[in-house]
Amino acid sequence: MIFLSLIYRFLSNFAFLAMVYFSLNVIEKYPNRATLAILVLVYSAMRAASTLRSFYFFQKIEKLEAEARRLQAAFNDATGAAARKQIIADTARLRRDGELKSYMDLFFLALIVLLCVVKIVTP
Repeated sequence: MIFLSLIYRFLSNFAFLAMVYFSLNVIEKYPNRATLAILVLVYSAMRAASTLRSFYFFQKIEKLEAEARRLQAAFNDATGAAARKQIIADTARLRRDGELKSYMDLFFLALIVLLCVVKIVTP
């Protein structure tokens, strides 16, 4: 399931990149192309801000994981220890997958920004 979610994220980002590329190449008039590129840049900036905010969230989750591991070591009794270890491991795995998806989003957004800047600079 994790692999499918990564493929979906890649395909959706690639489709957005392709849509921007073809849209900017189809428009012949420079003012219209520059306007579209600026609008795409604004949208990309909002998505990038949201993605960067998620890294702050992942950092807080990582701190909670470390605290949970420390508390688990202190209260390492037989009652529910395996369940708590599984919950912490699942949380760590989900956090790493979320970070990977965020890095993928940032990569594609950087490509889109680069494409838009090139289309704005070249008349």
